[in-house]
Amino acid sequence: MLSRIATRSTRILSLNSLIHPLTLRAPSSRQSRVYQSPLLKKFSTTIRQRNAFAPLDTFARRHNGSVEGDIEVMLDVVGVKDMDELVTKTIPSNIRSTRRLHLDNALTESELLGRLKEIASKNKVYKSYIGMGYADTVVPPVILRNVLESPGWYTQYTPYQPEISQGRLESLLNFQTMVSDITGLPISNASLLDEGTAAAEAMRMCYLHKSKKRHTFFVDENCHPQTIACVQTRAEAFNINIKIGNALTYDFEQHKDDLAGVLIQYPATDGSINDYSSFAKKIHSYGGQVVCATDLMALTMLVPPGEWGADIALGNSQRFGVPLGYGGPHAAFFAVAKHYERKMPGRLVGVSHDSHGVKAYRLALQAREQHIRREKATSNICTAQALLANMAAMYGVYHGPEGIKAIGKRIHNLTTILADGLAQLGYPIKTRQFFDTLAVHVEEGSDVIINKALEFGINLRKIDSSTVGITLDETVIKQDLERLINIFSKPKVTAPDLAAIAEKSRSAVATQFLRKSPFMQHQVFNSYHSETEMLRYIHYLQAKDLSLVHSMIPLGSCTMKLNATTEMIPVTWPEFANIHPFAPSEQTKGYEKLIKELEHDLADITGYDGVSIQPNSGAQGEYAGLRVIRAYHQSRGDNDRNICLIPVSAHGTNPASAAMAGMDVIIVKCKTNGDLDMEDLEKNAAKYKDRLAAFMVTYPSTYGVFETGVTEACDIIHKYGGQVYMDGANLNAQIGLCTPAEIGADVCHLNLHKTLCIPHGGGGPGMGPICVKSHLIPFLPGHPLKHVGGEKAIGPISAAPYGSAAILPISWAYIKMMGADGLTQATKLALLNANYMARRLAPYYKILYTNNNGMCAHEFIIDIGPFRTIKISALDIAKRLQASI
Repeated sequence: MLSRIATRSTRILSLNSLIHPLTLRAPSSRQSRVYQSPLLKKFSTTIRQRNAFAPLDTFARRHNGSVEGDIEVMLDVVGVKDMDELVTKTIPSNIRSTRRLHLDNALTESELLGRLKEIASKNKVYKSYIGMGYADTVVPPVILRNVLESPGWYTQYTPYQPEISQGRLESLLNFQTMVSDITGLPISNASLLDEGTAAAEAMRMCYLHKSKKRHTFFVDENCHPQTIACVQTRAEAFNINIKIGNALTYDFEQHKDDLAGVLIQYPATDGSINDYSSFAKKIHSYGGQVVCATDLMALTMLVPPGEWGADIALGNSQRFGVPLGYGGPHAAFFAVAKHYERKMPGRLVGVSHDSHGVKAYRLALQAREQHIRREKATSNICTAQALLANMAAMYGVYHGPEGIKAIGKRIHNLTTILADGLAQLGYPIKTRQFFDTLAVHVEEGSDVIINKALEFGINLRKIDSSTVGITLDETVIKQDLERLINIFSKPKVTAPDLAAIAEKSRSAVATQFLRKSPFMQHQVFNSYHSETEMLRYIHYLQAKDLSLVHSMIPLGSCTMKLNATTEMIPVTWPEFANIHPFAPSEQTKGYEKLIKELEHDLADITGYDGVSIQPNSGAQGEYAGLRVIRAYHQSRGDNDRNICLIPVSAHGTNPASAAMAGMDVIIVKCKTNGDLDMEDLEKNAAKYKDRLAAFMVTYPSTYGVFETGVTEACDIIHKYGGQVYMDGANLNAQIGLCTPAEIGADVCHLNLHKTLCIPHGGGGPGMGPICVKSHLIPFLPGHPLKHVGGEKAIGPISAAPYGSAAILPISWAYIKMMGADGLTQATKLALLNANYMARRLAPYYKILYTNNNGMCAHEFIIDIGPFRTIKISALDIAKRLQASI
């Protein structure tokens, strides 16, 4: 029985001084001397002056918690004279870097905000009617301030331990209930990463449902283009044959014995609404599954997919009160029919009872997830979008079913008024039935109208050379419609009277498509409609959870760093929050500059040559890196290289990601001391030398040790033609001291939500950019709607070109304020904290894994097996920590 302890750069106290947060204890004279005086020196602004003009609000001293007195005591306990000796004894000499990080000088907090304002000003916030799964929204201020901007919500950890997670688990259950009700399907998960990858997950689910024996999957041509591309990318790894066409006219008879499923968009990307009830019956008669990509707001008016035969419904919940954010983060939803729950990807919250019989919430059906089933898991999904799912759920709670129906009806009415007005101007509307999107035929060419709209600060969608798309949303007012009419106006044609049109306007949805079934009837959606009630409900849930506003979070191995306020402030600035992901590049120069600088800094930190910022989770980063490796081999004619060697100690996401990339996983043994078994590695590399694609390694290892043989392992893999993938989950122990590239890895991913301070959000969002050596740059992920990636790019990994772009300013700001010295010191402090705690615990517990010098990395594992005799488990200790810290 094991327990893992991970440390960060934030301040820790002696274990003897750990007290309840509400308890005050007078410090001893020694504590006053060791802690209080250095704290006053460190955080005082009166002694920080370097010159008369230097700002005083430096950042690193407030982020790196341990002060001089702490450090002296801790070094003495560890048995080293200084930080340099600590590093020498902890990190093998053959991988220690002599290169100083080439980063800009550290900015103070006020300097950082000023520079970021300058960058943000380069973005142009136009009114976007582009649609394609993204719509502007009114974020209720009570949710904006008390959820999205509240550290009580965004610093929570993934709810593995329900005792400290009841609030967000209840909110995620609200999200699941809302999605299930609106889609008409009985089971929903707690979110996925985005609509495009959710569709890809659905495709694989259909493939698995047919025991991998059916290899044809049909995608309707009227799905969003980024969704089609994501599905195609995922299909390549499994040799699934993607067919694209018109679902209502396509001859499925030719595939009836090989059809795994079909994907349709309802309403379609051009806004059209079709009757799929007979279509669903036909697909089911062939043994296929029906997947419906849809829109929650549209389903407040339309017959839900579950009522006309869909097996899976998915989409983006963004328009339920989450900013556009240049593409993310947003919570995708995913709902399924009965009997599909054990193949469903993502996390599922269930209702249970505690030891006293009181109702309690917990994660359910985890046996299907990657951390247990590894390469046999239904998906590699780990981090999802919990914070954004909670925002969408709160939006549903705040507005209730009647409020949401009213919002949906208003959007539709405005769209109908606009359609009638455009028709009076002589523009044919190509979509007969629609909810919020019009496909407008423009005889003189779509570019004429689109360019004219840009002069008004408006973005429209170019569907083709003669068709313009317009998607309305809840932010639209009468003046917006008048501007649109003005853009389409023609000489000598009288402008339509919108007020008169509104009086006569009728629904553009036929009766057969109108929803009759109720939804969101649960009490929680019908109780909190005033701001006072909503505010109290949000804080009622928040008070049930542990977050960084209360204490450290005693969970490894994900690094829970301080999510500094200055880093978080820009996330909700309009210049970052209100930009559509497919806005023209002329409007996104600020984002482009920030992303370019972040890519440069990440490359420098890791020692690599190229970066893709697109993967929007660590698991997606793993998948992207392995797909890039696979593409590199295929470009050289090595099409048979599909073996991935993975140590038995690896996190379950590693083998799950390898399986998602179409690789066969071979497990490599570890020695009893935790080190990689080099003989077994070489034996397997030699055995599969003609098929070896990659070796995945986490460094430092998940056992918490810098292994001395890591460079030898890289050499072995390269000798037999493979590539080395380094899991960057533990990069917190490397920055400034060594780099994955110098160690010998060809690609690694970084968890920006661990090492570089993006908050966990109770289970997402996250970002997992990949860094690669020069020979892999040509294969970095591309996108069908924006030029990103390499010249031989693999398909998109995420629905948006830059993944969850809105949270990238957080990591950018952290690096800029820490600078090279601050980042390096943070790494050293993480190593010191871990070794200090290990020394303090060693007299009472067995520390399982250390190097030859008796040192661990930034985490360590203790053996509590001897306590079994008195029935104490690792979970018992974790719960006690929660009560004590």
